[in-house]
Amino acid sequence: MPTGIWVSDQGDGTYINPILHGDYSDPDVVRVGDDYYLTASSFTNVPGLPVLHSRDLVNWQLIGYALERNVPMAHHAVPRRGGGVWAPAIRHHNGRFVIYYPDPDFGIFMVSAVDPRGPWTAPVLVDSTKGAIDPSPFWDTDGQGYLALAFAKSRAGFSNIITIKKLNAEGTRTVDEGRVVIDGAKLPPVLTSQGAKPWFTTEGPKLYKRNGWYYIFAPAGSVKGGWQGVFRSQSVYGPYEGRNVMDQGGTTMNGPHQGAWVDTPSSAHKPAEHWFIHFQDTDSYGRRVMLQPMTWTKDDWPIIGQRQKEQVFGQPIWRHRKPDLPAQAASTPPASDSFADGYHLGWQWSANPSDDWVDRSVTGRLRLKSVSSSANLWEAGNLLTQKLPGMAFSATTRLSLHPNLPGERAGLLVLGYDYGWIGLEQTADGTRLVQVTRKNANAGGGESLLTAPVQVSGPVWVRVRFSPVEVAEPVPNFPHYWPSMLRSTHARVEFSYSLDGQSYTPIGQGLTTLPGRWVGTQIGLFAQAASGTPSYVATRVGFAEFESFVIDK
Repeated sequence: MPTGIWVSDQGDGTYINPILHGDYSDPDVVRVGDDYYLTASSFTNVPGLPVLHSRDLVNWQLIGYALERNVPMAHHAVPRRGGGVWAPAIRHHNGRFVIYYPDPDFGIFMVSAVDPRGPWTAPVLVDSTKGAIDPSPFWDTDGQGYLALAFAKSRAGFSNIITIKKLNAEGTRTVDEGRVVIDGAKLPPVLTSQGAKPWFTTEGPKLYKRNGWYYIFAPAGSVKGGWQGVFRSQSVYGPYEGRNVMDQGGTTMNGPHQGAWVDTPSSAHKPAEHWFIHFQDTDSYGRRVMLQPMTWTKDDWPIIGQRQKEQVFGQPIWRHRKPDLPAQAASTPPASDSFADGYHLGWQWSANPSDDWVDRSVTGRLRLKSVSSSANLWEAGNLLTQKLPGMAFSATTRLSLHPNLPGERAGLLVLGYDYGWIGLEQTADGTRLVQVTRKNANAGGGESLLTAPVQVSGPVWVRVRFSPVEVAEPVPNFPHYWPSMLRSTHARVEFSYSLDGQSYTPIGQGLTTLPGRWVGTQIGLFAQAASGTPSYVATRVGFAEFESFVIDK
């Protein structure tokens, strides 16, 4: 297993999954000419709806975001962990890029742009059905637009249902109540590599058309277990017949979940190739993005991955030849940051940010204001975080604290249901270097704090080091689970500090990570005036400065 930043492209015409190691959950992809564009869920993180570009389906560059703020803006002024932007879909229609995305507490929204780098329009509420999720737009040959939807039981009161609604000519609102086209509870069991299974948690629909058939690609059987289903009909409203087209099989790639079918450009001398991009839930490492070859049978059914012996479904592959597309230099989304001119696109806040959280007039370093926020960072929006760039790596930053009153803190953070950070805290006795851990942060768990036996008189270097660990899990509380659900992949994190940037001293017992709500562990930076301290309600507060953020082996 390579250390440092994960690179999928092997430089020899092959790639290794994942093609995106970061937590780009619920990916969807569209091809426009020779270019591919990907978007993904962003939940409470802002800016939202990341937009990535590739020309070879393996190497991706983050080019921007389609959503500047989560809406309603006042609601998302605090971190709504597990809320916000769920699984989106991106398409190119009438000369514009469009993304439909759900906020399950408010409805389905749409944003659009001529250039995928932006600017994007403000969100338009297309459908206000509570609990509607996973929208997939489709325009038929007669120009009529449709929106396929699933439902979150936590909001709608039911799930395992796929509905199709008509869109108005502009695609800005649904115009009917829709029709249920797939009801998983009424379907016969489906054949999988684990035997016949009932359809349950059928969601994430993507609506396409090929050779006169309407296809709905929809995963089922839960996120971490389950399979990729495909349904087809010769009418958009059905009846649809369904089958499993890919499951885990004999591999270690659990629950190959929802994604996108894309093809390569074709010509008279070069037939199109077909590929499927999906995610795999990797626990603390998030929902990593995978690329699978896809073939069509003579009777117009797809098979994704490597065909399982004498079956109509495939299993995912870890390594494969790259798509037959023009060569592209190996690239990954940004990770390290010199803060030469602000901060790079890979960083996101935990809630809609205020303008003064960061001092953008400062260059060559990142200056964060000590924002008054909860001492429990799970409840704080002023966290600048990014996705994990690899399986085993270190992250280091040089930090200085310029406080006003006791209670100001700043540090390098590892965020999940359990979190830990290392950094500086201002006390009545001066600045001290601390390592803080808070378990069950999402449930209000208390923090433990260790103070390093050093005098702090200037900048310090702080570091976290990640190493993957496998953890046993209890039997799920539902039947028909996959055996792979009995284990999880987390990370062992060790904290250390240095006063000279050369020699590092460990501190604390370390932390075994947990994911957050629908997201993997995140790593980030923060400065705050913590609640319960004099600084929290001070008339003015100080700031912290971070000089570089370095990802290494």
